[in-house]
Amino acid sequence: MRILLSRTDRIGDLVLSTPAVATVRVSFPGAHLAIVTSEYNSVVMERNDDVDELIVMPSGARPRAFGARLTGYDVAVALAPRAVDLQLVGGTRAPLRVGYTYERRWLARFSAGLYVNRVMISEADPGLCDRDPRRVVRHEVVQLLDLVALAGAQRRVWALRLDVTEGDRVIARELPENPIVLHLGRRWFTNGSTLDGTLAIVDGLAALAPVVITCARDCEPAAPAFEGSGRVARLLRGLPFHQWAAVLERGRVVVTVDTGATHVASAVRRPTVVAFEHRYFRLNSQEWSPYGVPHVLVRKPARADADSLARFRDAIVEGVAQLMTRPSNA
Repeated sequence: MRILLSRTDRIGDLVLSTPAVATVRVSFPGAHLAIVTSEYNSVVMERNDDVDELIVMPSGARPRAFGARLTGYDVAVALAPRAVDLQLVGGTRAPLRVGYTYERRWLARFSAGLYVNRVMISEADPGLCDRDPRRVVRHEVVQLLDLVALAGAQRRVWALRLDVTEGDRVIARELPENPIVLHLGRRWFTNGSTLDGTLAIVDGLAALAPVVITCARDCEPAAPAFEGSGRVARLLRGLPFHQWAAVLERGRVVVTVDTGATHVASAVRRPTVVAFEHRYFRLNSQEWSPYGVPHVLVRKPARADADSLARFRDAIVEGVAQLMTRPSNA
């Protein structure tokens, strides 16, 4: 049997897909298992031997035409509810093609049938979650396990996987013991959160433990403000992916906005505080919460006024303090 998986979107979502990949592997141990990624997120799978072949789709490639080059597969599964992955899987013309889309994306639901012949409908709809506080949304990990079950993969594996080596951990050994690791992403500086507010959060965290900051490339212009604050033990920029994961692994607690750092921290088993956007909080905090680790979820303010920013800071600091009091294996 030859099986093809496709996930070409974000790094964090591909990390959340690793249990589904492992589930396919153990369910079909004799199969040739390949995965298509983008150039951007391929780093997640480079060391993962659950797959026999890593296929990187070049930037700018036409998904359906690229999929048409991938012949001879018996099963193809789009692990992302995106036109790119659905079209790629459809292009393979595998006898069994599986994908999913969202409940009220009517056009996407119609077009999905053009590419796949088994479709899962996700309940993750922001409008419905906002209107119904009782609405339950499965975590993305669970949704993906249910998705690959449509392809016959029944022996579920639940753990996230990232292959961090001792070589990756060399940089982390230079850091303070048990630091708080805060990852700077753009959402710290928009929509109810500001640079000054984030500096105040760092001040509060520094009273609990040494603060180490990792910096996404698009946040590097803000880095000097943190370096000059006097409250940061180390600020690290431009880390290779697995070294960055090793730094998160070093943390006693990881603090982040809703970004891939949430899921990388879960994969290296670190307690995490996540600040989710105010809008669609109910949906995002269910579908993309830290997976399998102790965590505290904080809702960003609707406005960036002084009182709201102070409450936001206190919620982050209190969440970290709460997680620091828990046993490390809790």
